[in-house]
Amino acid sequence: MEKSFDPNAAAALGSGIYGLPCTAEEAEIIIIPVEWELTTSYNRGTVDGPSAVFDGSMQVDLCHHDYPDLWQRGIWMDEFPKELRKLHDKLSPVSEEIIEAIESGDADEFPWKYEAKYKAIEDGFEKMFAWLRERIEFWKKQGKKVGLLGGDHSTPLPYHQYLNNIVGVGYGILHIDAHSDLRERFEGFEYSHASIFYNVLKLEKVEKLVQVAIRDYCHQEKQLIKNSNGRVKVFYDRDNRRRMYEGATWKQICDEIVKELPEKVYISVDIDGLDPKLCPNTGTPVPGGMEYEELMYLLNRIKESKKEIIGFDLCEVSPGEGTEWDGNVGARVLYHLCGII
Repeated sequence: MEKSFDPNAAAALGSGIYGLPCTAEEAEIIIIPVEWELTTSYNRGTVDGPSAVFDGSMQVDLCHHDYPDLWQRGIWMDEFPKELRKLHDKLSPVSEEIIEAIESGDADEFPWKYEAKYKAIEDGFEKMFAWLRERIEFWKKQGKKVGLLGGDHSTPLPYHQYLNNIVGVGYGILHIDAHSDLRERFEGFEYSHASIFYNVLKLEKVEKLVQVAIRDYCHQEKQLIKNSNGRVKVFYDRDNRRRMYEGATWKQICDEIVKELPEKVYISVDIDGLDPKLCPNTGTPVPGGMEYEELMYLLNRIKESKKEIIGFDLCEVSPGEGTEWDGNVGARVLYHLCGII
């Protein structure tokens, strides 16, 4: 970190994320941006989430309330390969065509017409996943703490594939989201953003999945949770609210959440786990959800529990036209995740 750097000054033009001047070698925390969303079927835009968060980070004052020296550890944002972004942009209209065909009924009537298109999407995913696994390993071998910044929620699967091969014992996942994301091949896409944790649960090292703020799910997902023998524990948003309306404190609920997690914890935050007033342009907003400070408090309780946080992701931030609000909120959530890791 440059000795002349003034953490009280405005971010300088050309500086790194949060206005920090550190190099990758100097940084303790590496953020890998993943500009990818091929299965979002409602509002698209999360492919540009990393750039929105980067821009929003320039408005974040560096004296974090809970971790005031965080900036001194160094945070550096990697680059998403241009060739993969070009591949994404080439495949995006293909995936949109598939989704339109599903909505019109054409995909059901003439499924053979879309087999090659589905294959192209899956091949694209696997190419991106291979790069991401290698990139995570590259930084981890250098002793860095690594976080992912999506993109849609399909993107963290390679992180869990990496951890499944590296972590010596089982680990748990704290999953903040409006949706369970436990659907099997949603809309025919094996790597759908709505199927991320269905796919993650295939990995044997994933000992526990603890979901918080869930308020939108289907019968298949509810049955999977019921049949998981406790491997999946859900703190539904409506249940949390009812308990609080009847006298329970958020601290009590957070302590129950923390207790469900094993000693090693990965944190996965879909921004739509928050109240949509905080992320109005996210792909699939749902009424309800957590307040910003409720999420901060929960994350701090994880930190205070002395559990080992082995990785994290922040997904589904989507910039809105003419507003920097989503990126601003996303940048602050990301900064806090950097603080607790």
